[in-house]
Amino acid sequence: MTRELRSARYGAVLTFVLAGLMVGTMTVRIPALTDKLGLSEAMVGTILLAWGLGALVTMQSMRRVMARVGSRAVLRAGGPLTALSLFGVGLAPDLPLLLTAVVLFGMAFGVMDVAMNAQGSAVEQAYRRPLMNGMHAGWCVGAISAGALGALAIAAGLPFTAHVTLIGLLSLPVMVLLGRTYLPEPPAVEARTQGRRRLPPVVYLLGAIMFFAFMVEGTVADWNGLYLRDELGAPEAVAALGYPVFEVGMLIARLTGDRLRVRFGVRGMLTVSGVATAGFFAVVLLAPAAVVAVAAMFFVGLGVATISPLTLSLAGTATDTPGPAIAQAGAMGYAGLLLGPVVIGFLSDAAGLRTALGIGVLLGLLIALSSRLLPGREPATVTHLPEPEPEPVRAAA
Repeated sequence: MTRELRSARYGAVLTFVLAGLMVGTMTVRIPALTDKLGLSEAMVGTILLAWGLGALVTMQSMRRVMARVGSRAVLRAGGPLTALSLFGVGLAPDLPLLLTAVVLFGMAFGVMDVAMNAQGSAVEQAYRRPLMNGMHAGWCVGAISAGALGALAIAAGLPFTAHVTLIGLLSLPVMVLLGRTYLPEPPAVEARTQGRRRLPPVVYLLGAIMFFAFMVEGTVADWNGLYLRDELGAPEAVAALGYPVFEVGMLIARLTGDRLRVRFGVRGMLTVSGVATAGFFAVVLLAPAAVVAVAAMFFVGLGVATISPLTLSLAGTATDTPGPAIAQAGAMGYAGLLLGPVVIGFLSDAAGLRTALGIGVLLGLLIALSSRLLPGREPATVTHLPEPEPEPVRAAA
């Protein structure tokens, strides 16, 4: 195991940590943002739509870029740009400028997300064993930190602007330094044409499963705070804990997910995850008090946690170069982050937030059903890569 490879693994994990911190900081302070600008629930949905559209546009355009230059070059640009654009979100003084800043933040994050997952896949394949769940555990650490810092900021009376801009400023130099650790991807014979070729059908199936999972994650991230505060009467500081508790459940599942994958396989894990997500989301909606709903958020996170890492890992091994397949599956998945919160926003205006959140139960069931369509054995995954051939023994001179 070379020092360069270990450094690349730690750098990839820390990149996921910072991504979770930056996105989580914005989402955990959404109630404060609504108060700052006097936004309705439908307008919050519009803001989240703008963020998602920005991310989706860049993700959808990344197939050719990733095939040409690889994840290292893209991530070195996308990470710092994400930090700078978060700084802009914090400073936006009115709705038009906020929408502009949120679109730019989404676009920069879309670049960063595709590249960091492709980098994670490259490191995973270099190690020749499953690592993607561990990478995504880094995201959970960042998101949990964002929730904890958000609760402290609320308790200290720190306004939205000061909190968000501070996180952006602190993240920028760290992202620049992490750029030195990224692993170059080995060139493939078809790298230049991979971005234009049709990908294997399994990539699109994995993208659909990821779409359902990300709808659940986006719904929890963007609406659980308002649900706990407005529907269950929780104080804002308590409502802010729902998201980090959800992320704690995700973190625990992801820390063990790679080992479980080797033992039980992807299809079985995804099926159980979908059923668990549906069941515990129903508990959240039927909870008589905020403390019960917050506790149930932990188990929702436990259920949904491994779905996106598993789908991205499989997508990364579906072709010679992981970037284009991950870009396609990622774009489909983040369409769920785009659509889910927006649908919840408009449904809540029509039927109430509790009723609108019932879509989370349906999504869990769709994950379980779709997972049964995957092959029984994983096609060319890191769990089946051949061991490197030993170097030939040279005769003594």
